[in-house]
This record gives sequence, C-alpha cells and structure tokens, in this order.
Amino acid sequence: MSKKIHKSGFVALIGRPNVGKSTLMNYLIGQKVAIMSDKPQTTRNQIRGVLTNEEGQIVFLDTPGIHKPQSRLGEWLVKTAQNTLAEVDLVLFLVDAGEGLGAGDRYIMENLKGVRTPVFLVVNKIDQVHPDKLFPIIDEYRKIHNFTEIVPISALKGNNTNTLTSVIFEHLQEGPAYYPSDQVTDHPERFIVGELVREKVLELTKEEIPHSVAVVVEEMSIRENQQTIYIRAEIYTERTSQKGILIGKQGALLKEVGKRARAEIEPLLGYKVFLDLWVKVKKDWRNADFYIRQFGYRDEDYS
Repeated sequence: MSKKIHKSGFVALIGRPNVGKSTLMNYLIGQKVAIMSDKPQTTRNQIRGVLTNEEGQIVFLDTPGIHKPQSRLGEWLVKTAQNTLAEVDLVLFLVDAGEGLGAGDRYIMENLKGVRTPVFLVVNKIDQVHPDKLFPIIDEYRKIHNFTEIVPISALKGNNTNTLTSVIFEHLQEGPAYYPSDQVTDHPERFIVGELVREKVLELTKEEIPHSVAVVVEEMSIRENQQTIYIRAEIYTERTSQKGILIGKQGALLKEVGKRARAEIEPLLGYKVFLDLWVKVKKDWRNADFYIRQFGYRDEDYS
C-alpha cells in the first residue's frame, strides 16, 4: 500500500481593501487570527494562518489590501502585499462579487502580469448577488487575466470554501509540514491581543479615527495565584482631539473597547483577563519610520 503524499505550500491572499481576505483566512483555518472590520485597510501586518488536514498543510498569508497609499505607512503596506507575490507557491486574488470589476482590481491585475506563480480568481460574497449575474462578472475578469482557476465563494457563510481548499491542494507539490498540526498562526499572543483591541476601536469609532490608530501591548503577566492575566495596552493616535474621542465621555468608549476586546481575548488565552488600556498621542506617526517600526510593522515585511 503506497504512502499518502503530504502536500504543503504558501498561499497569498491579495485583493482590494475590504474584499474579505481576513474573513476567508479565519474561516478556512477555523479560528480568528486576523481582525475583521467594515473599514478598509484593516490588515496591516502580513498575517500567517495555518491550515493542516489529512491532505497536508497550507500556510495562508493575509496581506494588506492593495490601494493608493496616502502615507508612509500606506506605502509600506502596499509594498508588503506586492512583495508577497514573489514568495509564495500560489496566489488567491479575491474580488467582491457585489461590487464587480473596479479600478483597484485592474491595478492589481496589472501587478499580476509578471507573476509566474499560479493565480486563482476567488469571487467572494456570492451570497450578495443573483446567480444569473455571477457569470458575466467572472467573464469581465477572465478577459483581462488568464487565471489558473476560478472559484466563487462566500467567506462569511462558508459557501464553496471546501472546494477552494481542495483545488488549492491539487496545485501544491509534495512537501513537509512547516508548523505543528495544532498551530494556526506564527504571530505571538501579544500581537493577536493588540489586534483584537484595534479591531474593537474600529468597530466603535467613526471615519476620523481608524487609520490613525496603532495598539502596542506593553505588558502581559500572570497575576493573583496564576488565575488572571494582566494586560497593559497602549492605543496610539495622531491628534489630541482623536484621543478625546477614543476615551469618550467619562471614559465610556474606552471601557466598551475593553469589554469587547476582553470577551475575545479570554477564550484565546484561557484565563480571566484584566485589560488596562491607555490612549496616547504620537503626532503624524504614520509618516514617521521610527514609529512605524516601534509600533510593530516589521522591517522584513517591507524590504
């Protein structure tokens, strides 16, 4: 009896901001490792999610959405996404079925012209369009780029995601497991905790806040006879007026951020959590390389 081939590989998720890349990766690996929001440019770091099953192992790289940058941070984010294309075995190009082909998609497909890696067109949010409209949408993309595979899905509802996983494995080569079978991400817990806090800020604030926020976890330590984890996180923004908005009247908004974040952090860590949040101002930090690095955006992601 022949031994079953173990396949493995690295798969990049690219696309315009807010097309569902993080939602898809979280669904496929069965656990939340990338934050989700209806605000564009939610993902900032290159986040790896690991799917291991009987066929092998897929390491997904959720990249920042490719967009026209408005700051130094924006330039770094776009460069991260573009650099990822040269590092992987397969590329998933996610598009929004509800929005159809746009200028941002054309820009990304222009970047894909020189890529030798197989590229799948993954048409997301199919639950939002009538089936009769789906094929004309796919045709628009197919006329511009010769995709290796085209897979329509709903990342939110899980429609056709098993098919996507199967087709990915069909195109991967025999290879080792890069991570233990029970590991779902390569990021440390501190990073995920900080991202969960930032996600709740995005949920609770309006347009003037989201892109100017960074979260740094300064301390995580076990307290009270090993029963509670104390976490001190600092939320940075660019203007004093934004600090006031983030804190809210009598601290109400900041308390709600903490309450929502703690509800997701405690199951992740398996402990009761005391979450100590502070808001600080770093003027125009998104255009300062020093602060971009200090706030955890790694040099190796942007080289």
